[in-house]
Amino acid sequence: MKAEIDWRGGKEEKRLYWKVREERKQLVRERFERVKPVLGERGTRLFAANEALSFGTGGVRAVAEALGLATKTIMQGKRELKDLRHGPDGGVMEGRQRRPGGGRKSILEKHPELLACIEQIVDPATRGDPMKPLRWVSKSLPHIVEELTRQGHRLSIATVSKILHENLGFSMQALQKTREGSSHPDRNAQFEYINRKCLEFQQREQPVISIDSKKKELVGDFKNNGQEWQPKGQPGAVRVHDFEDKKKGKVAPHGVYDIARNEGWVSVGIDHDTAEFAVDSLRQWWKRMGQPAYPQATELLITADSGASNNHRARLWKQQLQKFADDSRLRITICHFPPGTSKWNKIEHRMFCHITANWRGRPLESHEVIVNLIANTKTSKGLTIQADLNMNSYAKGIKIPVKEMKQLKMTPAAFHGEWNYSFSPRGDIP
Repeated sequence: MKAEIDWRGGKEEKRLYWKVREERKQLVRERFERVKPVLGERGTRLFAANEALSFGTGGVRAVAEALGLATKTIMQGKRELKDLRHGPDGGVMEGRQRRPGGGRKSILEKHPELLACIEQIVDPATRGDPMKPLRWVSKSLPHIVEELTRQGHRLSIATVSKILHENLGFSMQALQKTREGSSHPDRNAQFEYINRKCLEFQQREQPVISIDSKKKELVGDFKNNGQEWQPKGQPGAVRVHDFEDKKKGKVAPHGVYDIARNEGWVSVGIDHDTAEFAVDSLRQWWKRMGQPAYPQATELLITADSGASNNHRARLWKQQLQKFADDSRLRITICHFPPGTSKWNKIEHRMFCHITANWRGRPLESHEVIVNLIANTKTSKGLTIQADLNMNSYAKGIKIPVKEMKQLKMTPAAFHGEWNYSFSPRGDIP
């Protein structure tokens, strides 16, 4: 049956025509896939030409679309079908697809200077050269072809791509984070100091915790990175734009991770991530998890990064820690990781990463959803987490006067006292 139609017919006839045409194209593709492994160039041409002849009107274009071939290739195959030739005098020899030396010659054989031209355009070593052709635009294939055209070379995008891959060994690659950048000269020494402190506290059976704030999350039906199993063809629907829902706002999770017990606590705040909020999170951990696990504890070691709510320069952070020491009657020791090394903090790769994996591909529609997803995060190595919603408000920009700072019972360590310091409980609090 040929997919032909009287174009003077109505819309229904035209719709039927295109439906039959697409069905026949699908059949052509299926037949081609079955014999494709044994077809060479000539076999593919002959197969496509034969299908085009049986297709009827518009067969060449339809088969070209179905198989991804050029119409010129199918027309050549139709000519070969009319006059099949064999042997050395006429056409292609048996067992070969082309005569020896047949086929289009590489453009680099005719114009060997092209290789140096293309390499000069894309060579990353000349990135800072003010005369470099593509210094201020992306080195995309259209831009490379445009620059070659200005130099008098007419090449297609496909040809340039082939030369870059096969002759120059280039490929599309993203930037890779490998350089640490500038670091403090005592960075490694501080790592060793923290490690020694952790071992000392653990040998005395005193708690050692790692704290940090997770990035703020939008509350509502917003897209969350990652994928989750869903019925096929029925992805979860979320908003197109990530504009904050003023009614639901954001949440600021602050975590406490017990290194020895592999347990975590997360306080989900709905207001600003301040030092007061961070220490409140510590208080909640101590009341609910720390004190029951360490009833005889007299000391507490906290490892933290050097910025955000637990900035080692922030007065409010130190004032709130002194209050926590007074309330808990614990001697609190703080060890900060050097600037730029927060990724080495245990909580980052032992707790927060598992929370992110647990809510992948799921919108954080409400505070309850967030708290439940965090609290139900577990790992095969025994990690358990408790979480709660903190509805308190925390003011920003609180100033602590020097007079009050002098009343703190703070003792800097001999080694980098700005990073390592302790608070002892005060007897009579002014």
